[in-house]
Amino acid sequence: MLAQKIQKFMSLVFTFGLVMLMTQQVSAQAVPKASPTVTPQQGGTLVMVVQPEPPTLASFLSTAAPVGQVATKVYEGLLEYDFKLTPQPGLAKSWKVSPDGKMITFKLQENVTFHDGKPFTSADVKFTVLDVLKKSHPRGMNTFRALEAIDTPDQYTAVFKMSEPAPYMLMALSGYESPMLPKHIFETGDVTKHPNADLPIGTGPFKFVEWQKGQFMRFDKNPSYWKKGRPYLDRIVTRFIADGSTRAAVLETQEAHIAGFNAVLPVDVRRLEKLNHIGMTTSGYEMQSPIVELDFNTRTKPFDDVKVRQAVAYAIDRKFVVDNIWFGFGRPATGPINSNFKANGLYTADVKNYNVTNGIEMANKLLDEAGYKRGAEGVRFEITHDITPYGEEWRRFGEYVAQQLGKIGIKVTLRQEDVPAWLRRVYTNYDYQLTNNWIQTLADPVIGVHRLYHSGSIRQGTVFVNGTRWSTPETDNLMNQAAVETNSKNRAKIYHDLQKRIVDASPIVFVHELEFVTVHNKKVQNFLVSPLGLYSTFDQAWLQK
Repeated sequence: MLAQKIQKFMSLVFTFGLVMLMTQQVSAQAVPKASPTVTPQQGGTLVMVVQPEPPTLASFLSTAAPVGQVATKVYEGLLEYDFKLTPQPGLAKSWKVSPDGKMITFKLQENVTFHDGKPFTSADVKFTVLDVLKKSHPRGMNTFRALEAIDTPDQYTAVFKMSEPAPYMLMALSGYESPMLPKHIFETGDVTKHPNADLPIGTGPFKFVEWQKGQFMRFDKNPSYWKKGRPYLDRIVTRFIADGSTRAAVLETQEAHIAGFNAVLPVDVRRLEKLNHIGMTTSGYEMQSPIVELDFNTRTKPFDDVKVRQAVAYAIDRKFVVDNIWFGFGRPATGPINSNFKANGLYTADVKNYNVTNGIEMANKLLDEAGYKRGAEGVRFEITHDITPYGEEWRRFGEYVAQQLGKIGIKVTLRQEDVPAWLRRVYTNYDYQLTNNWIQTLADPVIGVHRLYHSGSIRQGTVFVNGTRWSTPETDNLMNQAAVETNSKNRAKIYHDLQKRIVDASPIVFVHELEFVTVHNKKVQNFLVSPLGLYSTFDQAWLQK
């Protein structure tokens, strides 16, 4: 009976993916897909614009979007996924879930080697998952929370043993989410400070060659790749260009071939889409469901006060942000779970609504109640607002926030640093008051949402987890229940309760559900082969000559 419940739950997860795909708004310019009768052409260098420059190549430590775009060309996962979000073979050629849902047996591909020529075996899987991902990966602590042991009866078999059913785990085994590492390289020394963090050695279709800081990374074709005949490209070069107009220009002049995750500013997307050689799509982000946020440091004044946090939430006009800063690429957010999850019933809009016409009035009232009276110049208090260093639109968003908070008596100073400094300030030093941010909520809340609110995810030095440091025993308990609940209706009820509690407490202001755009030269073929989009290996991508 339990096995049937688990199977039904997983079916709902996959259905969610299908509905998301069907409802995704794709640009009028279709994604170029090679005809089955067209033979991919070998050779060529694909130039990809990545913004901002990745702080590291250690995707087992950082889930930052720029890291995922580059590291996935080197590292692979046990599974891949189709556009229905159904798991497909990757480094694991097959897998079997036990009737009670507490054991998954993976059979690995044979004759796979790392870039240094050493074989990939079950020992690498065991080491990677238990010693690296479960301990140090920002989301691994939740993904593998139920995993107790991995048996390796032979070099091509890995048996995952769980304390409880964990169906969500099968949705988190891509090369982006759970990259497989070489044990013989990383087992020596501290994995969080390992010298190979920026000298990656994986099993993927491309080998890391060099990183010229501030300029580019180079990845060359792996001639020993286990998928015979692939990759088709000779190399991939990722360029780092700080100026937004220049990023658009290199695509326009065909110096670069592809850019995603809003590397091209929304205003430039509208201009480039009119060019004959440019295509664009919002597909390839189905597993991510990102939400733009304002994150509070809830352990320090003034944002330790729920009324002050709620006041900021009331002050933000979400539709204005979507329409004027992101040029329509998105929709207003209501809470911690993206509305894409309507498909499986987990999302609810029945939460406290801060997006009201009298938001400024409500915000002023709450600040008065909190005891923050206006001074002689109308200022209640001053704060520093840290801007996430992911592009010009984030600065404009910060400027808008400063303007809105000024209306309610909060004087704002803006601060923008590079990616490593910003990550360190927010997630290691907790030396911030308010920061703008965007978070991927991924294919299941256990993987993408719990990490932001659970007390077990307050892990100093780990990025993109509970940096607000807000939690309650009640919400912890709800998340613990949802992680193991296999009845879809009961699970939805739990998540509805969780959303209401989080939105009421407002440790984060939920601004809008971001819609990313990938801009590409039409010569680029077969780059979009999965819901991971630019997070895929590009082993099938090729350039039409």
